[in-house]
Amino acid sequence: MKMMYQKECCKAKKEKLEFDFGINLRRLREANEMNQEDLAQLLHIKRQTISSYERGKSIPDIYMLIKIADVFAVSLDELVGRR
Repeated sequence: MKMMYQKECCKAKKEKLEFDFGINLRRLREANEMNQEDLAQLLHIKRQTISSYERGKSIPDIYMLIKIADVFAVSLDELVGRR
């Protein structure tokens, strides 16, 4: 029973981080007056990938997270919404 609770708890935290990341990415992008295409070109990825991140449909790997954080000069914690 305890293991099942831990799995549910971890899943909920992961979903929240995915959601926070998408919101934070869009907020940072718009604050820097960038559209999705602008950011995608800087990161050498497709615009659709940025859209997918912002909608919470996918999350980037750690290497892409670092690139995104560098573009906006923020910490990884801030980028993923970790407090």
